[in-house]
Amino acid sequence: MNLRRDVFQAIADPTRRAILLLVASHAMTAGAIATNFDTARPTISKHLQILTECELLAQQQNGREIHYHINAKKMKEVADFIEPFRQMWDDRFNKLEAVMKNYQTKK
Repeated sequence: MNLRRDVFQAIADPTRRAILLLVASHAMTAGAIATNFDTARPTISKHLQILTECELLAQQQNGREIHYHINAKKMKEVADFIEPFRQMWDDRFNKLEAVMKNYQTKK
């Protein structure tokens, strides 16, 4: 059975988010990534597979090693999708802050 992976399902998992943070600054092998977690290597491999299927990570063969790195284009697509929601919540919090300041000055 071929499952279609969703980007937001992929980043919903805290381990996968941690992997994305690890490889954000430089490419790493699966083994190097796995050393940062207290889980079995096959579990980390599954997380890497999901992130790769969602195109959040890309693989680069370097001899016998495979290095994983962030796919910046896909991450930008995710960020662009989320941005309007971030702006909406910023506006709401700014309005709430103004109401609270107004309320405190009236006291």
